[in-house]
Amino acid sequence: MLLVADGMANTQISVEAGVGATSVTNWRGRFAVEGRAVPQKGPPSQCSRLGGVTGVAGGWVEYPGSYADVRAWFPTDAACLDYLDWLRWPDGFRCPVCAARKGWKLSDGRWSCGVCGRRVSATAGTIFHGTRTPLTIWFAAAWQMTTQKHGISALGLKRTLGLGSEQTAWAMLHRYRSAMVRRGRERLTGIVEADETLLGGPEPGVRGRGAQGKVMVEVAVEQVGRGLGRCRLQVIVDVAGPTLRAFMLDHVEPGSIVITDGLASYRPACGEEYTHQPEPIGPSGQQAHELLPGVHRVASLAQRWLLGTHQGGVKPGHMQAYLDEFAFRFNRRRSRARGMLFYRLLEQAVQGLAPTGRSWPTPAPAAATRSPRHATSASAPIDELLASSGARSERRSSGPAACWAS
Repeated sequence: MLLVADGMANTQISVEAGVGATSVTNWRGRFAVEGRAVPQKGPPSQCSRLGGVTGVAGGWVEYPGSYADVRAWFPTDAACLDYLDWLRWPDGFRCPVCAARKGWKLSDGRWSCGVCGRRVSATAGTIFHGTRTPLTIWFAAAWQMTTQKHGISALGLKRTLGLGSEQTAWAMLHRYRSAMVRRGRERLTGIVEADETLLGGPEPGVRGRGAQGKVMVEVAVEQVGRGLGRCRLQVIVDVAGPTLRAFMLDHVEPGSIVITDGLASYRPACGEEYTHQPEPIGPSGQQAHELLPGVHRVASLAQRWLLGTHQGGVKPGHMQAYLDEFAFRFNRRRSRARGMLFYRLLEQAVQGLAPTGRSWPTPAPAAATRSPRHATSASAPIDELLASSGARSERRSSGPAACWAS
């Protein structure tokens, strides 16, 4: 028998010579893999990412497959913290202060650095930082947000999880939306359609450009054969050349073929970095959705989602966050399992560090207001909403956290 001890996570790996069986046990001693059977179901520990372990055992299922699995995998906050711990440091603990890899786990779930002595939690500096809302509620919200085809509204999340207020549910969803844009993500490549559109709920008055309560959005989508690839949506202030060029450089890989309508601003926007193929609508005798079917399909799906799931109640100041959620779900529509979206969202939530405490950005409320409840959710700081929700959840013994612990 070969025993290997990992001082960072107190992981033990034993291999029986001549038998071909491997047993892996993490620092809690909860999850083990025996033999070369099919991948085991259960939250992976840090030892599952050590070299050679997953190959011998056949791999780990890294995400729950159903809501029943979510409740079974994460019955307590300690189990949730263990999962976030593995997502943030898949190769073992690394101190965010001194970058040392020597450390040990404390009884309260935090890590103590063996070099600088700093105590670090897996939630420090992330969207979960300082929250008093149970992590079990956060995980349930992430599952509801990513696995439903059309997402979930703040009011729907409040009713599903039994939260104390709709404002708290809105704040949780908004924090998750801030983690849906992966840092350093790849830009669109190949043949890309681009066009601008107006999104927002129905408003009285002028239609089209100049309409009140609407937000101008630039849309780009890849053409992949007869289908569509990834998309990008961004709120823009105007359709001037410099604005569109900034969008192109941020979201489209140089050298790509960009197909647009006949708007003159796209010529300087593409410059020499892209092959520009304008398709003027007037001379063609065709409709815009016939010349640029991809961007019009994406824009119509986004508008339908805003009017359906959110009842058109999205303020202009928050529109970009909702567009990021739409793109996150659209670009992963072919995932082999809905639990993969849950896994990716939590992974990006802990690896893409966010502002914390009072420095958390709260978008300024827009002038036009759809309903009082949305105005309330925008005017209160997100951290205050989550803190007050945590206090209420701790007082309610019959709430979701108590049900999960039973």
